[in-house]
Amino acid sequence: MFMFISTNFSQIRLHSLGFYLRRMGRRNRNVNKFAQRKRERREQEKNPQEKPAGDTRKHYEDIVRENAAFEEYYKVQKVCPDEEWAIFMKTIKENLPTAFRITGSKCEADALLKIVKSEYFSELLNVKLKVEGTDEEEEIKPINLPWYPGGLAWQLRLSRTDIRRSEPLYRLHNFLVAETAAGGVSRQETVSMIPPVVLDVQPHHKVLDMCAAPGSKTAQLIEFLHADEEKMPTGFVMANDVDNSRCYMLVHQAKRLNSPCILITNHDSAVMPSLLVGDEQNPSATKQLKFDRILADVPCSGDATLRKNPDIWLKWSTGNGNNLHGVQYRVARRGCEMLAVGGRLVYSTCSFNPVENEAVVHRILQEAGDTLRLVDVADMLPGLKYKKGMTHWRPASKDMVFYDKYEDVPEKWQTVVRPQMFPPKPEDVHKYNLERCIRILPHQQDTGGFFVAVFEKTAPLPWEKEQKTENSTEVTEEKKEPPKKKRRMGGYREDPFVFFSGDSEDVFPSIKEYYDLQPDFDSTCLLTRCHVGKKKNIYLVSPIVKDVVQRNETNIKIINTGVKTFVRCDNKNMVCPFRLSQEGLQSISPSIGPKRRLRILKEDLILVLQNDNPSNPPDIKLFSEHTQELVKDFATGSCVLEYRDSESSLELTLVGWRGVHSLRAYTATPDTVHYLRLLGADYSKYDINKFKKASDVPATDAVSVEVSEVLQSTSLEENGAKNGENIDE
Repeated sequence: MFMFISTNFSQIRLHSLGFYLRRMGRRNRNVNKFAQRKRERREQEKNPQEKPAGDTRKHYEDIVRENAAFEEYYKVQKVCPDEEWAIFMKTIKENLPTAFRITGSKCEADALLKIVKSEYFSELLNVKLKVEGTDEEEEIKPINLPWYPGGLAWQLRLSRTDIRRSEPLYRLHNFLVAETAAGGVSRQETVSMIPPVVLDVQPHHKVLDMCAAPGSKTAQLIEFLHADEEKMPTGFVMANDVDNSRCYMLVHQAKRLNSPCILITNHDSAVMPSLLVGDEQNPSATKQLKFDRILADVPCSGDATLRKNPDIWLKWSTGNGNNLHGVQYRVARRGCEMLAVGGRLVYSTCSFNPVENEAVVHRILQEAGDTLRLVDVADMLPGLKYKKGMTHWRPASKDMVFYDKYEDVPEKWQTVVRPQMFPPKPEDVHKYNLERCIRILPHQQDTGGFFVAVFEKTAPLPWEKEQKTENSTEVTEEKKEPPKKKRRMGGYREDPFVFFSGDSEDVFPSIKEYYDLQPDFDSTCLLTRCHVGKKKNIYLVSPIVKDVVQRNETNIKIINTGVKTFVRCDNKNMVCPFRLSQEGLQSISPSIGPKRRLRILKEDLILVLQNDNPSNPPDIKLFSEHTQELVKDFATGSCVLEYRDSESSLELTLVGWRGVHSLRAYTATPDTVHYLRLLGADYSKYDINKFKKASDVPATDAVSVEVSEVLQSTSLEENGAKNGENIDE
């Protein structure tokens, strides 16, 4: 009897376990990829199929850049005047020029711009390149983009293959790679820079980038947020993406800019949850977070990127745009809901298709009535050539039949061609001001294609007014409800965000005393990523970011926030167990007192940067008498090295280390090269010139090749983002 009961209980347990595992498998199909592959192999053995053909993908140069359906569709849509059609088609079959912008603090950006003009652009004056498809040659003329603030953006008619053809071009290529790694330059397609410019971000704005990866536009938003370098912004940037793996590309971009005012989230932007923040008027209460600026650079067919993605020629069809219209509309609509009254939302795509562009804009405006309006931003883009938005277009089905009204669509295509895709009636065109949209065609200024529409919210949306009372009740009652189940997200489980409880936090008193931190420094803005164990890295966020994280960590998956400020360094010669990190130095530096600061001379800064071998730092005796006197009674350990150029506005701040008999800089290799370049010093050991003969390169310079490869591997455009620690340690 006992055995019978025991057996039955075992069977029940096994049955329950099997049910649980099957259920969990349905919930998360990526639990065990290896087991999945094993099952697939077994299935293939049972049902053998013909082996798939080899890789049939073509090299970009071998792709025939033609598609009859593409030409027919856009001729019918009249995206381009007939007299410009030939040059339009010719241009989109050519490779895309190189474009970049200079970033960083104003003084560093100004210094870098002078270097670019004097050292690199001047060398290009005598370089000529062969024109594609002809025997003619043309000069390379760097073009400054007149509409980009500060004159910091440039375009050169160079492809990737061109850059490797001559020494001046290769030197320019190395410069762009190295400065991209250091955060001094961002390589970005020209037209891609437009949406953040017309968004008009100010330091106090709460900004949401709904579809942010890979992050070049997010980087611009952060730069504009930090326009006032004298103080930390009171606003922030939330960069969101639905793809978990692409979120780590955003982390990579954020690391280059070192801002405490950014958080990266992983959520479907079409259904982003309402977020809470503290109410300034009533600190004990919360209110719904509304954003002042929102960028909706939505997923699109990308047919305006044909110049850099020639494979689109092979797979283009009308169905691409039709299928994406609904997703684009839902993202834009949710963005308008999360926008504050008086706020601005930029809707953009890299598509020529009016179904993805004006049709989405028209649909949103039609539903929103007088609560949204399109803004004319032509005055923000001086010198930019563009076409006005379209007011008439003809949706088409996959069989390339065009329709003037929904009633003409056959039943079999009515799920693909929807009534919302059609243009406004002629008598209603004036209501929507669609001509205020911006359409950029490639032949107008030798760029890619792009579409931009700028919305301004003048009042709560009609459906928001209806739900206002209901929503406010939900917010106040939310505390009383039991915690809701966490929404299951894909990807890795993120480490927690554990904020300091205050000045009494176990490690903070020693940090505060050692670095002579100002009394008004808010220690509750420091955080770690672990509940237990030794605190390895300490990160800093702005007060508003801390508020958003603490109130919404259970509502939305937060991938990353904070800038690394202190790093554990258990050194017997150091009173405080944490050293400074270069990443967070610009944010924490204003709060560090004079006890841990050294203002050194130019030659001394060059000395510590050029002697970057941690096992052989420069001896104190090698420095100027000025610096030797400064460090005479200076306690060993981490410190701030400062340099001010008396002849220019250049100011540099680095993390240093005062050893018993030495002084060194704690900077990553890309930062070291960046600073040496700004100082006009020799950085040749980090630079490789492939045009020199091997016999001309000293054997000791072999390390240069390795370092140069490290610099190049950190370039986002060359090798993609990597999720890992910075190498400043």
